Amino acid sequence: MIRLLDRVTLRGLRARGHHGVFERERVEGQTFVVDLVLFLDTRPAASGDDLTRTAHYGVIAEEVTAVIAGEPVDLIETLAQRIADQCLKHGPVEEVEVTVHKPDAPITVPFDDVTVTIHRGRA
Repeated sequence: MIRLLDRVTLRGLRARGHHGVFERERVEGQTFVVDLVLFLDTRPAASGDDLTRTAHYGVIAEEVTAVIAGEPVDLIETLAQRIADQCLKHGPVEEVEVTVHKPDAPITVPFDDVTVTIHRGRA
């Protein structure tokens, strides 16, 4: 039997970080935007109307923005992995999809956005 998971989605989490391979990115920093899809079974929380049995998205949002503002990394792929790891520390979260947007990436041609999306689950 296939077990389908429910989704809790957070879009547009913003924080300033100093990620990138260029010195200017590390010194000046830039805004990163993150979208999350948390995959979990919400039935235990819903059956008892119990916040402790679901993903507390307010806490997760704070943790994710702390990761963005935290220790710099070269690649947004690495940043996405760190964010996924943080989300999976929450017991009810079984899988997570993380999209990291870098709208101010140092690209010399006109563009709207650069994103990396990863999907991770418990090992």
